[in-house]
Amino acid sequence: MAKHKVGYLIGSLAKGSINRKLAKALVRLAPPELEMTEISFKELPLYSYDYDTDFPPVALEFKRAIASVQAVLFVTPEYNRSIPGGLKNAIDWASRPYGKNSFSRKPSAVIGTSPGAIGTAVAQQSLRSVLSFCNSPQMNSPEAYIQFTPGLITDDGEVTVESTETFLRNYMDEFHMFIARVLQVLPPDA
Repeated sequence: MAKHKVGYLIGSLAKGSINRKLAKALVRLAPPELEMTEISFKELPLYSYDYDTDFPPVALEFKRAIASVQAVLFVTPEYNRSIPGGLKNAIDWASRPYGKNSFSRKPSAVIGTSPGAIGTAVAQQSLRSVLSFCNSPQMNSPEAYIQFTPGLITDDGEVTVESTETFLRNYMDEFHMFIARVLQVLPPDA
C-alpha cells in the first residue's frame, strides 16, 4: 500500500498529558506506511473572523501544516463533557476563512484517553459533530475510548498491557486502510 502523511493534533496543551502519551504510543504502533507528524496549535491566538482578511503568520503556518498531510488524527481528552477549548480554537482557525476549510475531504479519526470509565466518549461525539460540519470523512469504526490507568503507557509511548497494545495497533492499521479507501474515492485537490 502507498505511504500516507498523517498529521496528529493532541487536544491537551499540558506537557504531561496522558493523551500525549497515547499519541506517542499510536506513533510507535502505526504501520510503516503512515508517516506521523504532530501539528501543534498551542501558539494560535483566539480565533475571530476579524482575522479572515489577514491571517497572522502562526495561523497561516498551522493551515499549511494541515494542507501538507493527507489525513488527520485527533487525540483528545474530555474537558467538561466536550473537547478542550484550545482544540476547538485550532479547528476554527483551520476551517476559516469561509471557503478555505483545511479539513474538507481530508480523512480523519478520533481517539482519546481519560481516567474515567467511559474514556473520552462524550468529547469524541462532540468532536465528530464539528468534523462532520467541516466535511471531513471520519473513521467510524473501530471506536476507541481508552480508560487510562497508572502505568498503562510509559512517557516514551510504550504500552504495557498487551491487549491494549494489540487494540491500538489494530486501530492504526484500520486508520491506514480507511485513509487509502477515502483517498481512492476523494483524491486530494490538484
